[in-house]
Amino acid sequence: MRIELLDSVDSTNRYIARYVPMRENVIVCAKKQTGGMGTKGRSFVSEEGGVYLTALLFYDLPAREAFRVMAHAAVSVCKTAREFGVEATIKWPNDVFAGGKKLCGILVENALSGERIDHSVVGIGVNVTNGLSAVSDVATSFRQLLSAPPTAEEVRDCLIRNLLQKTAFEEYMSFVGFLGRRVRIEEGGRTYFAVPQKVLPDGRLVVKTEEGETALSSAEMKL
Repeated sequence: MRIELLDSVDSTNRYIARYVPMRENVIVCAKKQTGGMGTKGRSFVSEEGGVYLTALLFYDLPAREAFRVMAHAAVSVCKTAREFGVEATIKWPNDVFAGGKKLCGILVENALSGERIDHSVVGIGVNVTNGLSAVSDVATSFRQLLSAPPTAEEVRDCLIRNLLQKTAFEEYMSFVGFLGRRVRIEEGGRTYFAVPQKVLPDGRLVVKTEEGETALSSAEMKL
């Protein structure tokens, strides 16, 4: 697989788009981003010292199995964190937490061809030694969690190795956190409390509410 290392870029997700016509699996990493992309159109703070990586991956995968792409990315991050001594867990659907705060964000954009996924753009941002003053109330980093944190380059290389390995859904479930805990759900303009029970293989979150159990496909979980 081609791996490209950049000093600075507006967004690794935007930059990697140039490789789509070549139909080649590529990983692009940058030391910093000036216009990092988060979920739901939010910006992603990307100061030097973090890992900012985007993978362009081509498959022949049924669209109904799209969650496998997200699950694999989240597992790769958790495995990487734990290799350095950080107990990371997955907060459904796309965040990796440690110490009660967000350690990593993941943004997946799937391109469909009929009923199948043609390719995915998987953006991953991991806080290592970068400053977090603007988001310190909700985010954490390897530097804050470890007395002797690794470098961004060490985390990057470990993450790439894990991304190149296969993962099973059972492995994903072993990293899912916050099950059985009362959380706030924001869904379709309404907010309510629920207790997450499990994640289904298609990515839906099963929660228990006062009305019974329901499976969520598009919602945001607040701790």
